Amino acid sequence: MHGHDHHNGHGFRGGPRTHWWLKCLGVLAVVILAGAALGWVVTALWNWLMPALFGFGVITFWQALGLFLLGRILIGGLRGFGGHGRRHHRRMHERWEQMTAEERESFSRGLRHRCGWGHSRSDAEGSDAGTSANPGNPAP
Repeated sequence: MHGHDHHNGHGFRGGPRTHWWLKCLGVLAVVILAGAALGWVVTALWNWLMPALFGFGVITFWQALGLFLLGRILIGGLRGFGGHGRRHHRRMHERWEQMTAEERESFSRGLRHRCGWGHSRSDAEGSDAGTSANPGNPAP
């Protein structure tokens, strides 16, 4: 059955979890491209406007990125780069605390399925087999 190939041969490890490095590579590529585009825009705007309006000299790409980061730190903080993390973390913690055990398991299962986090299904089945009778106390 080709509909369930991810369970045959390679097991669950053949699924999204084996390609985590592709996700990381994709995120890295997006960050690099966004940084390059941002640096180019700041360089172009500075070199177009500042020398003509104020007599300032032209700047390089790296100077433009430095100016952008300095401006973000001095004026806007780094909120656009994840500064809302504490508030988001606290809100998610409150939601987690209000969930029932079944809702927590369902949520965790969904994360593992979508993101490839945690143990694979075969790992979970294997570890549950010896502890299902008395999960709180290990066998003597």
